[in-house]
Amino acid sequence: MTALGKLFRTTTFKLTLVYLTVFALFAAFLLGYFALNTRRLITEQITDTVNAEVTGLSEQYRQGGIRRLVLAVDARARRPGSSLYLVTTFNGDSLAGNVTSLPPGILESTGWEETEYRRLDEAEGSGKHPEHNALVRVFQLPGGFRMLVGRDLDERERLYRIVLAAGRWSVAIVLVLGLAGGLFVTRRVLRRVDAMTETSRSIMAGDLGERLPVDGTGDELDRLAENLNLMLERIEALMHGLKEVSDNIAHDLKTPLTRLRNRSEEALRSAKSETEYRSALEATIDESDGLIRTFNALLMIARAESGQARDDMVEFDAAEIVRDIGELYEPVAEEKGIQLKVEAEEPAPVTGNRELVSQALANLIDNAIKYAEPVRTEADAPSSAEIVVRAQNDGDRVLLSVADNGPGIPEADRSRVLERFVRLEQSRSLPGSGLGLSLASAVARLHGGELTLADNAPGLKSVIALPRGGPVQMAG
Repeated sequence: MTALGKLFRTTTFKLTLVYLTVFALFAAFLLGYFALNTRRLITEQITDTVNAEVTGLSEQYRQGGIRRLVLAVDARARRPGSSLYLVTTFNGDSLAGNVTSLPPGILESTGWEETEYRRLDEAEGSGKHPEHNALVRVFQLPGGFRMLVGRDLDERERLYRIVLAAGRWSVAIVLVLGLAGGLFVTRRVLRRVDAMTETSRSIMAGDLGERLPVDGTGDELDRLAENLNLMLERIEALMHGLKEVSDNIAHDLKTPLTRLRNRSEEALRSAKSETEYRSALEATIDESDGLIRTFNALLMIARAESGQARDDMVEFDAAEIVRDIGELYEPVAEEKGIQLKVEAEEPAPVTGNRELVSQALANLIDNAIKYAEPVRTEADAPSSAEIVVRAQNDGDRVLLSVADNGPGIPEADRSRVLERFVRLEQSRSLPGSGLGLSLASAVARLHGGELTLADNAPGLKSVIALPRGGPVQMAG
């Protein structure tokens, strides 16, 4: 397809033609209406002028008869201008006036008539037919005399032709300029669309780092490009995350699967009694449970990031969840010598997925229990480690926080630990899959909030900030 053919087939050019046609028709109608009304106005002015002439000449006839009328008509006929006069006898002989030739039958009828004529001062015997038009009024006088008073229409027709010519030129100029403007706009839009198309082809070819060009004008194409770029960034992040998850699964799950195989093989090779076989099977089951938990966590993260969990969102009290999860983990914390405190006095209304928010909070408490350490006092005597779980209202947000006094996370690593399967060196020796914080972050994003990690001096403070929902009724 040629460049010109491509240009003509664009939606912008077609819309330009439609708007241009509508505007041209409207302009032609407006100019035609103006021309017709101008002609009608001039005709009314001629009519008023002729009526005034007739009134004056009729007064002359009443005062002095036909002789005075003839003298008045003869005097007026000699003046330069476009006024026409004629007084004839009953048989049509001219007595006075400046009209010498009229079509047959004009003087036989009275009233208004638009007719051709020839003036008295035009050359006689030229053989030409009358070329002038006039609007005349004919009426009969006593004694059979007839009087004609009129006005030449050349001025009206000339003005009408000027208006029509101006209208035609105006419409032509509008069409030319509109077509040129349409071509300019179409080429500009087509150039931007072509640029977007080329970028899209690069993206489809696998270069997810490409972005649609933005001119900075803030028009609809810029807004479309910006939204598409945001979508591309989200897709790139998801693809990167998918690749990372695939790599991590292949790397991190290879070890427990290898352990499963080795233990099974070892049991088959060296186990001598039922007790040894049972012990090997129990270790295999424990390892399998760990793998199942890892896959369940991955499924929950995928469910949160895909937005599927939005279908199960309800209004609930986050403070109640904090109290329930705290009560659930309190015996686990006590076994490790950790004091678990829960501060959730006031209702904290949230609209969301209760199961996922509970799981995210449970992951944060589980991490805190793993890494909480006894606090050294001034006497260098260790006291029990402490974890504080809190639910509080903060303006239009609800904050669910878990603070411990463990080793914490260096500031440089706080964004990295939110990724899947990421575990810092100091946590490699402890059980876990590296998915707890990633799940909590995905749940927070699902609800329009965020997970932040801060220094608890000492230790780590994890805060899930969620949009505050409607009021929650207190139980009882």
